[in-house]
Amino acid sequence: METVKVILKQNRRKRLEQGHPWVFRSEIDRMEGELEPGKDLVNVVNHAGHFLAQGFYNAKSQIAVRIITYSQDPVDEKMFLEKIDQAWERRKWLRPQVTSCRVVHGEADFLPGLIIDKYEDVLVIQILSKGMEERRDWIINSINQIFKPRGIYERSDVPVRQLEGLEEREGFTANNFDTVVIVKENHLEIMVDVAAGQKTGYFFDQRENRAALKPFMTGWGKRRGIIVKDGIPTDKRGQVIKNPFWDGAEVLDCFSHTGSFMLHACLYGAKKVTSLDISESAIEMARNNALRNGFLHRTEFVQANAFDYLREQVKGQKSWDVVILDPPAFAKNRQAIEGALRGYKEINLQGMKLVRTGGILVTASCSYHLSAEKFLDTIQSAAVDARKILRLIEFRRAGVDHPVLLGSSETDYLKFAIFEVFDRA
Repeated sequence: METVKVILKQNRRKRLEQGHPWVFRSEIDRMEGELEPGKDLVNVVNHAGHFLAQGFYNAKSQIAVRIITYSQDPVDEKMFLEKIDQAWERRKWLRPQVTSCRVVHGEADFLPGLIIDKYEDVLVIQILSKGMEERRDWIINSINQIFKPRGIYERSDVPVRQLEGLEEREGFTANNFDTVVIVKENHLEIMVDVAAGQKTGYFFDQRENRAALKPFMTGWGKRRGIIVKDGIPTDKRGQVIKNPFWDGAEVLDCFSHTGSFMLHACLYGAKKVTSLDISESAIEMARNNALRNGFLHRTEFVQANAFDYLREQVKGQKSWDVVILDPPAFAKNRQAIEGALRGYKEINLQGMKLVRTGGILVTASCSYHLSAEKFLDTIQSAAVDARKILRLIEFRRAGVDHPVLLGSSETDYLKFAIFEVFDRA
């Protein structure tokens, strides 16, 4: 039977030709042919009948077609094997020393609605689209062939599947195995539970951003009045300082999760790090990670709501050299953006009030509905209300294992900024 054609409207915005991998229902003029039961592969053509791409059609979703290839090659298990292998080869090329990372980043790796994360010898999959759900066996077979993993765990336990007409699912794809894995990152060992952690267990997208903390974790001794003479640090009273981390930053790490920012701060010389998270299990995991890496004596852990804790510390006139804000996505959809902006403003307003003048604010947003411009505008608005002046040192995005398609703003979701903070009289 001839492949069904999806014919696009003539006067639509040419998003597909610009590299966007979705076709919305509103862009379709008509369909030629009828899909057989259990079949979803369609050819997408423009109004003149010119072939544009092949994709998976879903009658239940507003994203009617997700593009799988811009060629007319057969869409089969061999294609999936090749695409996953190409994605893995790309990671090995760009980060040859990395053994744990995101292997497939959905649309940006031309596998729409599929996430594959590698945790050493354990692979985690997350299936977000019906087209990928229908080819789940191909995905699992390909992973087994390429990686020969100790096990594969599925974390398709996300509400967005409902928009595709799918139920949430989580669990082992075959035999059970220990879901706690020790991930190696930037000379650290980080304990991750792929079954219990947020998303697929860990946030690989911040790898390079965590490493970017390094310059800001030392150089604070002189600001505290410490004098170094003949290589010996002394305080204002002339007493010799025996703490080997006397020059390190005092850091507040909010939304610490498994403690990845805390661990990097300690690795790079921080004097003391306070890790804050609302989850008891996350705090326990972060504490175990601090112990595993020999940092427990330089850390403290607080289980609390970050908004409440920050306000309390502001009232108590507490302060730190570096404050890190890495909250979960406040804007899950466009309808939530206004509330999210209030949340981002409040968390940054209180956070920057806790930074000593001349100190560092590290702040991030993983809400793709919030543009980089709007994110920076929100932080500036918070600075005005807090009577602070911010000087931008770095603005970063997700790591190279989370590629961005220039024609698809949805793939460019992470914003990460490092600021100097100054008081405004």
